[in-house]
Amino acid sequence: MAEMIDFGPLQLKFLESRDTTGGSIDLFEMTLAPNARMPIPHYHESWDETIYGLSGVSTWRVDGKDIDLAPGETAFIKRGIVHGFTNRSNGPATCLCLLSPGALGPQYFKEMAALMAGGAPDPAKMKETMLRYGLVPVAG
Repeated sequence: MAEMIDFGPLQLKFLESRDTTGGSIDLFEMTLAPNARMPIPHYHESWDETIYGLSGVSTWRVDGKDIDLAPGETAFIKRGIVHGFTNRSNGPATCLCLLSPGALGPQYFKEMAALMAGGAPDPAKMKETMLRYGLVPVAG
Protein backbone atom coordinates (compact mmCIF):
# COMPACT_ATOMS: atom_id res chain seq x y z
CA MET A 1 0.00 0.00 0.00
CA ALA A 2 1.23 3.50 -0.85
CA GLU A 3 2.48 5.68 1.98
CA MET A 4 1.41 9.34 2.10
CA ILE A 5 3.66 12.07 3.50
CA ASP A 6 2.29 15.62 3.86
CA PHE A 7 4.60 18.65 3.90
CA GLY A 8 1.80 21.20 3.64
CA PRO A 9 2.36 22.58 0.11
CA LEU A 10 4.01 19.26 -0.93
CA GLN A 11 2.38 15.86 -0.75
CA LEU A 12 4.28 12.66 -1.47
CA LYS A 13 2.76 9.29 -2.22
CA PHE A 14 5.49 6.67 -1.87
CA LEU A 15 4.86 3.79 -4.30
CA GLU A 16 8.14 1.86 -3.94
CA SER A 17 11.19 2.43 -1.78
CA ARG A 18 14.70 1.22 -1.28
CA ASP A 19 13.20 -1.01 1.41
CA THR A 20 10.71 -2.71 -0.95
CA THR A 21 13.06 -2.96 -3.95
CA GLY A 22 16.27 -4.14 -2.31
CA GLY A 23 17.83 -0.72 -2.84
CA SER A 24 17.09 -0.57 -6.58
CA ILE A 25 14.78 2.46 -6.66
CA ASP A 26 12.64 4.95 -4.79
CA LEU A 27 9.43 5.82 -6.66
CA PHE A 28 6.97 8.43 -5.47
CA GLU A 29 4.29 10.74 -6.79
CA MET A 30 4.73 14.36 -5.73
CA THR A 31 1.98 16.97 -5.81
CA LEU A 32 2.98 20.61 -5.54
CA ALA A 33 0.40 23.16 -4.46
CA PRO A 34 0.46 26.51 -6.29
CA ASN A 35 3.65 28.42 -5.37
CA ALA A 36 5.15 25.36 -3.65
CA ARG A 37 8.90 25.05 -4.07
CA MET A 38 12.02 23.27 -2.91
CA PRO A 39 13.49 26.01 -0.74
CA ILE A 40 17.06 24.70 -0.85
CA PRO A 41 18.86 24.04 -4.15
CA HIS A 42 20.82 20.82 -3.77
CA TYR A 43 22.47 17.90 -5.48
CA HIS A 44 22.56 14.18 -4.76
CA GLU A 45 25.85 12.45 -4.12
CA SER A 46 24.95 8.90 -5.09
CA TRP A 47 21.76 8.67 -7.15
CA ASP A 48 20.16 9.96 -10.32
CA GLU A 49 16.61 11.32 -10.48
CA THR A 50 14.10 11.11 -13.30
CA ILE A 51 10.93 13.24 -13.17
CA TYR A 52 7.83 12.51 -15.27
CA GLY A 53 5.05 15.12 -15.45
CA LEU A 54 1.56 13.80 -14.68
CA SER A 55 -0.59 16.95 -14.39
CA GLY A 56 -0.14 20.71 -14.26
CA VAL A 57 3.25 22.29 -14.95
CA SER A 58 6.16 22.31 -12.52
CA THR A 59 9.38 24.21 -13.16
CA TRP A 60 12.67 22.46 -12.46
CA ARG A 61 15.90 24.45 -12.24
CA VAL A 62 18.56 21.98 -13.33
CA ASP A 63 22.18 23.05 -13.66
CA GLY A 64 21.13 26.71 -13.90
CA LYS A 65 18.44 26.18 -16.58
CA ASP A 66 14.67 26.26 -16.07
CA ILE A 67 12.70 23.31 -17.45
CA ASP A 68 8.89 23.53 -17.50
CA LEU A 69 7.64 19.98 -17.03
CA ALA A 70 4.15 19.38 -18.45
CA PRO A 71 2.21 16.09 -18.49
CA GLY A 72 4.05 13.41 -20.45
CA GLU A 73 7.41 15.21 -20.34
CA THR A 74 10.52 14.07 -18.49
CA ALA A 75 13.59 15.58 -16.91
CA PHE A 76 16.71 13.63 -15.98
CA ILE A 77 18.92 14.91 -13.16
CA LYS A 78 22.31 13.23 -12.99
CA ARG A 79 23.92 12.86 -9.57
CA GLY A 80 26.06 15.88 -8.74
CA ILE A 81 23.88 18.34 -10.69
CA VAL A 82 22.37 21.21 -8.64
CA HIS A 83 18.59 21.43 -8.91
CA GLY A 84 15.38 22.58 -7.29
CA PHE A 85 11.74 22.99 -8.30
CA THR A 86 8.71 25.22 -8.01
CA ASN A 87 5.09 25.37 -9.09
CA ARG A 88 4.56 28.83 -10.56
CA SER A 89 1.01 28.09 -11.70
CA ASN A 90 -2.36 28.73 -10.06
CA GLY A 91 -3.20 25.02 -9.85
CA PRO A 92 -1.54 21.89 -8.47
CA ALA A 93 1.20 20.11 -10.41
CA THR A 94 1.89 16.39 -10.02
CA CYS A 95 4.91 14.41 -11.14
CA LEU A 96 6.35 10.95 -10.72
CA CYS A 97 9.87 10.89 -9.23
CA LEU A 98 12.24 7.95 -9.68
CA LEU A 99 15.52 7.80 -7.74
CA SER A 100 18.05 5.25 -8.94
CA PRO A 101 19.45 3.54 -7.01
CA GLY A 102 17.00 3.84 -4.14
CA ALA A 103 18.63 5.99 -1.49
CA LEU A 104 16.09 7.80 0.65
CA GLY A 105 12.97 5.79 1.29
CA PRO A 106 10.13 7.62 3.01
CA GLN A 107 12.12 8.23 6.21
CA TYR A 108 14.01 11.27 4.87
CA PHE A 109 10.76 12.96 3.86
CA LYS A 110 9.12 12.13 7.21
CA GLU A 111 12.03 13.75 9.04
CA MET A 112 11.90 16.86 6.85
CA ALA A 113 8.11 17.09 7.26
CA ALA A 114 8.54 16.93 11.04
CA LEU A 115 11.09 19.76 10.90
CA MET A 116 8.68 21.87 8.83
CA ALA A 117 5.60 21.09 10.95
CA GLY A 118 6.30 23.75 13.57
CA GLY A 119 6.27 26.70 11.15
CA ALA A 120 9.64 28.18 10.20
CA PRO A 121 12.11 25.27 10.27
CA ASP A 122 15.62 25.58 11.67
CA PRO A 123 17.94 25.85 8.61
CA ALA A 124 20.81 24.15 10.47
CA LYS A 125 18.63 21.13 11.32
CA MET A 126 17.36 20.95 7.73
CA LYS A 127 20.92 21.04 6.40
CA GLU A 128 22.06 18.36 8.85
CA THR A 129 19.17 16.09 7.84
CA MET A 130 19.83 16.63 4.13
CA LEU A 131 23.54 15.84 4.51
CA ARG A 132 22.84 12.72 6.56
CA TYR A 133 20.77 11.36 3.67
CA GLY A 134 23.19 12.36 0.88
CA LEU A 135 21.57 15.58 -0.32
CA VAL A 136 24.06 18.43 -0.45
CA PRO A 137 22.51 21.91 -0.05
CA VAL A 138 23.94 24.67 -2.23
CA ALA A 139 23.56 28.40 -1.56
CA GLY A 140 21.03 29.66 -4.09
